[in-house]
Amino acid sequence: MHRRTFMRAMAAGAAAGSLLPLANCRQPTPAPASAAGAAAGDDAMTRLHAAFAPDSATAAMVMPARPRHIALVAYPGMFALDLVGPQAVWSGLMNTTVHVVGRDGAALDASGLTVVPDTTFTSCPHDLDVLCVPGGGEGTLAAMRDPAVLAFLRERAATARYVTSVCTGALVLGAAGLLQGYRATTHWVAHEVLAHFGAEPTRARVVEDRNRITAAGVSAGIDFALVVAARLSGEAYARGLQLNVEYDPAPPFDAGAPEKAGPAITEALRGMYAPLVAGMAAVPAPV
Repeated sequence: MHRRTFMRAMAAGAAAGSLLPLANCRQPTPAPASAAGAAAGDDAMTRLHAAFAPDSATAAMVMPARPRHIALVAYPGMFALDLVGPQAVWSGLMNTTVHVVGRDGAALDASGLTVVPDTTFTSCPHDLDVLCVPGGGEGTLAAMRDPAVLAFLRERAATARYVTSVCTGALVLGAAGLLQGYRATTHWVAHEVLAHFGAEPTRARVVEDRNRITAAGVSAGIDFALVVAARLSGEAYARGLQLNVEYDPAPPFDAGAPEKAGPAITEALRGMYAPLVAGMAAVPAPV
């Protein structure tokens, strides 16, 4: 099932409970061709409503009265999956706009993929439900040193419901002074750099501390996105999103963490990233 189909189904299920219409669902659900089809459709919508909005409080989370806004900050050299993974999950949230925010809206290179922001630092909504920074390599280091990026993050974080990151995006938050006194995680190779920015490094796939939610490296962005979806729309709806994207990982190798990959592979990668990590650790911490 395509994500748009899923959203239409959720909208129809919400409508069965007298909720507000879905703002970003552009195509109406086709009318059943017969009375039997109508009855079957009504039954399906009843089941959807019972699964995702069994009471008024949950219904208000699934279909918020106020449109929600999520901002994914895009910058040259970021790792594309850090952005695309969460976007794929959050695009299924109802009455929610997921913005890709760039400095000036110009197309940018994200590790070989071209990303075209749909809004800018100036035009991005102010009262965000989620502010998210993806990670990367040299591009992330440049973002950590970029006054315009850091100023934008500080300004929007002041009113955002959740301030979040994927992978080394946490270090951009740190350089902006937004992780001081918070537990946080990032890519394993740069984990200890978090302490340089006043954060408490915490080894976990996803770390929540008050309204800060950070994810470990790259693929953890999907786990993180589902955690955020549950905070916004309830666990049942987040489970539906997970099933819709069939996120049921079964990697061919048990090598996704240093202690699993073994010392030879781990040290090879650590050595490869050593200059980058040293550069990140040399970025001045906010006073």
